[in-house]
Amino acid sequence: MVLRFATLFIVAGFALYEPWASNAQAPSSKSSSPMLSRLTMEDATRLALEHNQSLRAQRFAIDQAKASEITAALKPNPVFTNVNEDFQIFTPSNLTLDNLRTNQEFTNSVTYTIERGGKRLKRVQVAQDNTDVTAKTVADNERQLKFQVVQVFINALLAKSNLEFARKDLKNFLQVVEINQHRMEAGDIAESDYLKIKLQQLQFEQDVSAAQIALVQGKAALRQLVGYGTVPENFEIIGDLKHAKYPAASTDLENEALLSRPDFLAAQSAAKLADDTVKLAYGDRVRDLTVESEYKRSGIINGLGFGFSIELPVHDRNQGEIARSKAAASQAVESAESVRIGVLTDVRSAYAGYQTAEEVASLYESGYLDQAAQSREISNYAYQRGAASLLDMLDAERSYRATQLAYRQALAAYMTSTEQINFVVGKKVMP
Repeated sequence: MVLRFATLFIVAGFALYEPWASNAQAPSSKSSSPMLSRLTMEDATRLALEHNQSLRAQRFAIDQAKASEITAALKPNPVFTNVNEDFQIFTPSNLTLDNLRTNQEFTNSVTYTIERGGKRLKRVQVAQDNTDVTAKTVADNERQLKFQVVQVFINALLAKSNLEFARKDLKNFLQVVEINQHRMEAGDIAESDYLKIKLQQLQFEQDVSAAQIALVQGKAALRQLVGYGTVPENFEIIGDLKHAKYPAASTDLENEALLSRPDFLAAQSAAKLADDTVKLAYGDRVRDLTVESEYKRSGIINGLGFGFSIELPVHDRNQGEIARSKAAASQAVESAESVRIGVLTDVRSAYAGYQTAEEVASLYESGYLDQAAQSREISNYAYQRGAASLLDMLDAERSYRATQLAYRQALAAYMTSTEQINFVVGKKVMP
């Protein structure tokens, strides 16, 4: 009977405590959220900002700073004191109720500290400044993470494009190998020439293998940034390497950067924080006033008393903290100026890189790609008809391959340069 009652009690306890059951199911429901099997650059950036553990940990610093604002705004607590004196425990004969009424002293007092010099308001201002610096620092970390994601994504796009080209190039070369095998069997070319062509096939197969490895590594690095639980292992990246010209003026970019870069804004806020810290140090120099209200019962006499106390600033007038905060304020101003110069330097450097990358990509598109393809076709056609040597044909094939790979590298560099400008400006100015 006892065992049956205990069993029913346990079952009822679990049934009543429904929050336990719902909390136990929460992780499974979270892990069962759908994954993105096709990932664009925008998706990758969004997922990284939402799921990157390092960034999520840094965001809690903002909550901590806001909690410090609450602490800074608190007023001092009043202090209650109770003092009971003159208990004649060593004279037991006097420990009577009548003696307690006529001779005993009871004192109750309440003291309160009045802050002077505007300390509380200045503490609150310093705490708010610190929150502002923290928030802008986290925003700068987000900026760096976004650029890191797009860099890795562009590298993955490059690997994907190289793999597609390598497979297509291998397929085309296999056709050349097959044609020359028939020519060798027909006696049109020597077996030694055919073997040289056959050996060249190894290079094309190695290109495919290298591109496959690069794509796997690029997707693994991307998955690490966006979160392993957000995409499956065999996810597909969506996008192509492209070259589109965007108008941009260096001066405009510099002005935009000084208005948008979170690290520069954080440096400016840090200078304001240091200046407000100096004001707080001067406020702390003013001594607080402590007032007291007292009720005292001495024997049959009941009375009220009042008093106050204040520290006399004869020696300690907060000189050290004032001097330290002034030096820190000067340091913060110099640091902000250093960051400003760094921002302008970053913009000019990124703009020069963008112009160079744009020129290189344009050079390939101006005719070099077509010339490399035509050279390969002509050399291959001439070799098939005995008008060109094997060396000329293989050399034209290598030049075409190198030109195509270099062009894809130039496209990736150009796309990275546009994202570099967005990064150094602090907001999206390049589509």
